[in-house]
Amino acid sequence: MDDACTIKGIMTEHANGTVQTSDVPVRTTVDKSERRFNGVLLLAAVFVVVLLLAILATLLVASVPAIKTFGLTFFWGTTWDAAAERFGALPFLLGTLVTSFMAILICIPFSIAISLFLGEYFKGGAFSTFLRSSIEVLAGIPSVIYGLWGLFLLMPIIRIIEMQLGVTPHGVGILTSALILAIMIIPFSASIGREVITLVPADLKEAAFSLGATRFEVIKNVIIPYARSGIIAGILLSLGRAIGETMAVTMLIGNSNFIPTNIFDPSNTMASVIANEFAEATGITAASLIYVALVLFLVTTVVNIVGTYVIKKVALEASKEVT
Repeated sequence: MDDACTIKGIMTEHANGTVQTSDVPVRTTVDKSERRFNGVLLLAAVFVVVLLLAILATLLVASVPAIKTFGLTFFWGTTWDAAAERFGALPFLLGTLVTSFMAILICIPFSIAISLFLGEYFKGGAFSTFLRSSIEVLAGIPSVIYGLWGLFLLMPIIRIIEMQLGVTPHGVGILTSALILAIMIIPFSASIGREVITLVPADLKEAAFSLGATRFEVIKNVIIPYARSGIIAGILLSLGRAIGETMAVTMLIGNSNFIPTNIFDPSNTMASVIANEFAEATGITAASLIYVALVLFLVTTVVNIVGTYVIKKVALEASKEVT
């Protein structure tokens, strides 16, 4: 589409020495390629939203038979019996929450220590680059590799500990899966924590040093309080990943449909029960598993949205401090 405009007052000098002023019409063309590019970006953004809503709608529609049959009692029912068509998700809800929160508790001190080490002590240099690359590699290892590693290394160690404590030596269970989950999410949480710590304004740290504070005091009284929200957001995002983790947990949790009585007991998570049973499920059993998947989808979505919002808020506040 072309827009016409006029440039007024163009002066032209002729050969006879006379000067004439005239208005010259100019055609300006709107860049069509830019408009097409903006349209493609809009379509991509809309596609993401539509895809998210489509997943939600699919899970919701497929789980309607279970929702009608069990309603809210599904969440506190303790029996999962496909033969009797009695289904309650409480064992899986508890298994998911216990393993995820145990993993987070194990992860927090290690991820904060790594974040401070890379974000404050070794910001640059070959050693820092090597450590950051190692963390990125750990974060990218497939979960099935972690699961196999846990079977060969963690399970025998846990079995020895269980024998020493007089507990049935399963080797697999909540503790084993929580340990492998913690190892899996430490790189993710540490990377976010390092990024947040690097956003702490240098003026604040220099002011503390000028008052005679030691490095430990600066970390304790300046860096940690300033970056606290971002660190918590990173932990929340790590929690979202821990809740939704499937393969490694399925290999190490023991796959028991009963409520665990201690951290050594085999159990199941929402993700692992879906992975184990959905291939052979039909009818109300399949609908119940999809009901579990719907709950898992909603929980992980909310956790990830909250974590992302907090991280963006911290980054915005840091940019305001700098300006």
